[in-house]
Amino acid sequence: MAKAAFNPYTRRQTMVEQDYEIYRYRSTYMNEVDLHHHDFYEIYLLLRGRVEYIVENKIFRMRPGDWMLVSPLELHQARIGADDAYERIVLWVARPYLERLSTPNTSLTRCFDTTVATHTNLLRPDGATGAQLRAAAERLYKQKESRAYGSDLLAQGALVELVIGLNRAAEERSDSRPAGASDEVVDAVLHYINEHFNEPLTLDDLAARFFISKYHLLRKFDAQVGTTVHRYILQKRLINAKQLLAGGVLPNEVCQYCGFGDYANFYRAFKAEYSQTPRQFVQSVRGGEGGVLSLQRKDQRNPD
Repeated sequence: MAKAAFNPYTRRQTMVEQDYEIYRYRSTYMNEVDLHHHDFYEIYLLLRGRVEYIVENKIFRMRPGDWMLVSPLELHQARIGADDAYERIVLWVARPYLERLSTPNTSLTRCFDTTVATHTNLLRPDGATGAQLRAAAERLYKQKESRAYGSDLLAQGALVELVIGLNRAAEERSDSRPAGASDEVVDAVLHYINEHFNEPLTLDDLAARFFISKYHLLRKFDAQVGTTVHRYILQKRLINAKQLLAGGVLPNEVCQYCGFGDYANFYRAFKAEYSQTPRQFVQSVRGGEGGVLSLQRKDQRNPD
């Protein structure tokens, strides 16, 4: 693929295709990307630049050639070094599409499964494997852009080849595999929030529970997670609310299950986050939008 073949930069954080989208970007300057989540799988290959990638409670210091795998609904954020050109390939894949491509013997979603004991978001394949994976990604990009006869099937084949390769790389874990850095106190706070998001939670209560000053907790939390304690709690509640709504739970019940206290607070928070009311979101789910339920913050500044 020609080196100049880069997509125009876009701020969009939502899918418009029903199956998958792939982009190759080059940026010379970017504002910090807000902590956010998607309802689809994200595969990210760093080509050039300095990036710290936050996924939930882990900070990964990426190198060119590293891959980042982000599962649906995982909160994540890319922190980009300001003094380097920043190049990356970003692949978004709708959940139903990747599941349809899987077989009883081969689950293409396994490398995204956070319940697997050896799961990792960051892959750092060796030279030969890394070259094969990048070649598959570039073939996918080329065929997706092509209008030639059969390019759609060739693109699908390249996508399957790439995801199989990533799954194999994810299984080949060793003690030398890169790990995300984290703080024990912040990890404990995050675990508690994830287990008790449906209960009343305040910064003062969390600081007292974990024997740390709230100012120290705020500083450590923001450094590791990339957002405030309050904002993280809100996003976790909204993520779970979307899952319940998509599963058929009534909006009036969802607000209680997710710790909002009353429907007015839930309504305001949901609409501010997704630019839709809870009932409009339910209608979009029933309208058959499938895997493109990627309603993100209306003020989201930058894509990965």
